[in-house]
Amino acid sequence: MLDDTVLADPAALATLDSGGVLRSAATAGAQVRSTASAAEEAGIAQLEGTRPRALVLVARPGTSASAATILAALLGPACPVPVVVSELVPTWIGALDVVVAHTCDGTDYELADSIDRATRRGAEVVLTAPTEGPVASAAAGRARLIEPRVPVPPGLDLPRALAAGISAFAHLGLLGADPGLGDELGPVADALDAEAERNQPGHEPFMNPAKSLALRLADRTPLLWGTDALAAGVAAHGVRALATHAGIVAHGASAADGVTATGLLRALAGAADVFHDPFADGADEASAPPPRVVLMATGEDDPVRELRRTGRDLPNPDVMHPVEEVARGTRHAALLRAALMASRLDVAAVYLGLATRTITPA
Repeated sequence: MLDDTVLADPAALATLDSGGVLRSAATAGAQVRSTASAAEEAGIAQLEGTRPRALVLVARPGTSASAATILAALLGPACPVPVVVSELVPTWIGALDVVVAHTCDGTDYELADSIDRATRRGAEVVLTAPTEGPVASAAAGRARLIEPRVPVPPGLDLPRALAAGISAFAHLGLLGADPGLGDELGPVADALDAEAERNQPGHEPFMNPAKSLALRLADRTPLLWGTDALAAGVAAHGVRALATHAGIVAHGASAADGVTATGLLRALAGAADVFHDPFADGADEASAPPPRVVLMATGEDDPVRELRRTGRDLPNPDVMHPVEEVARGTRHAALLRAALMASRLDVAAVYLGLATRTITPA
């Protein structure tokens, strides 16, 4: 059960978080900056002028899969080259292709075999991975290995994976000419630093968007639905974050897909009924917590309005659309909002994990 008093007590949080998980979650901006620096040292600028036959995003278990999904959505259907998301490097890989991969597991033998195959066939490989183990050995001297410089627990390394992918895309010319992003990825890191400041433990829940989100999702079944492809990718990451840090089962999808789940819609309607009595309806302690939908968006338009345009509506959805933090009209606003929302979901999941004692003291 959630002990909500913990979230309002920084001292209690510090005691429970003896392993420093919250501190690690606050390093998102530092991860982006250090990854940009490591990518430069790995020679990523040599990708300038390359127009690959195909761009392969390798989705391994955990945050690697989140990163591949988000990066593919960032490029979208307008990308001038084919984008392939795959668990392993495809057998057709060749010298005209570019591979982007991430892992926090240096002993992932399947990924090591894939990296070896890609490099033997002459493909350009951009890899973020620990510097020791079979994966690094397969990449040694043949791939652009970007080493992690800010250590974090498993599940909190998404900023590193996104930074490496975005840096590769920028040098490949897939994000357009934008000196504002550049090698330093400054706008992304700045947005994540500002989010970490808002979410610091000393802020009360009403001033802390991650704590507020954690309280809204507590004792609920979260339905994280994105009204655009990029937001849907972040929602899928939120599902992983809640499972990893808080032991919470959630549902993540595009809003268009979510509203086709008629059973969830009925449950939402029941949860929104002020006269609903779960005990009179025969519910017991083993019943699933009532659902709570969070509509997520990275675009300019209100996600509730976007949903209504499809002819659907939802009863009192929560909304995660950070237009106050990233103003409308900001260049690459969708990317900045996606990074910010992913970080907020990570921190909210950690707060829930601490308040429910799912994260145990070190």
